[in-house]
Amino acid sequence: MMFWYGNGVGGWGWFAMSVGMVVFWAVIIGVGVLLYRALSRPYEHTHTPPASSPEQVLADRFARGEIDEEEYRRRLAALSVFPHSTKQA
Repeated sequence: MMFWYGNGVGGWGWFAMSVGMVVFWAVIIGVGVLLYRALSRPYEHTHTPPASSPEQVLADRFARGEIDEEEYRRRLAALSVFPHSTKQA
């Protein structure tokens, strides 16, 4: 026959087949583990709620009674003098 060398596979052939079989099963098991981990993981929300504006924080503090009306109006006026950036990351 054309590609037949001797009476079977030599030493390097057995070594190559053994390493190939180990790599083959390692890949099959690795893919199985990755699929199991990906499919068994619960869905996680990655959104974070938008940050409150300074005016909203001030209104919340006023509503909870942490500051009185005079303090609320004074701080609200100070916020309108220095406008904050509404750009969110």
